[in-house]
Amino acid sequence: MRVLLDENMDVRLKSDITGHEVSTVRDMGWLGKTNGELLELMVSTGFEVLITADKNVQHQQNFSRFPIPVIVVSAPRIDLPELKRFVPRILELLSSSVSPGVTVLIR
Repeated sequence: MRVLLDENMDVRLKSDITGHEVSTVRDMGWLGKTNGELLELMVSTGFEVLITADKNVQHQQNFSRFPIPVIVVSAPRIDLPELKRFVPRILELLSSSVSPGVTVLIR
C-alpha cells in the first residue's frame, strides 16, 4: 500500500511502517500544501492512505470526495517515542484495508 505521512508526523516513523511503500510530504516536495491540495496530489499520484496528527483535519475537509482513507493519530505529543506507540494499530489498519473516504481516529 502507498502511504503518505503528513508533514506533522516525524519522518523517522517511516521506517517503522513496514510492508508498505511509505513517503513523507517532505519526500514528495509537498510541504505547505493545504489539505485539499494534498489530497488531490495524493490521488493523482497513486497514494492510498494519509497518516496525520492533525486532529482537526476531519472537520476541515470532506474526505468522502477522495478515494483514500485518512488515519489520524491522536497523541499527547508528536515526538517519535510517542508516535511509535501507535505503529501496531497503524499496521493493523493498513492490513485491514480501511475504506476509502473514511477518517479513522486512533488514540
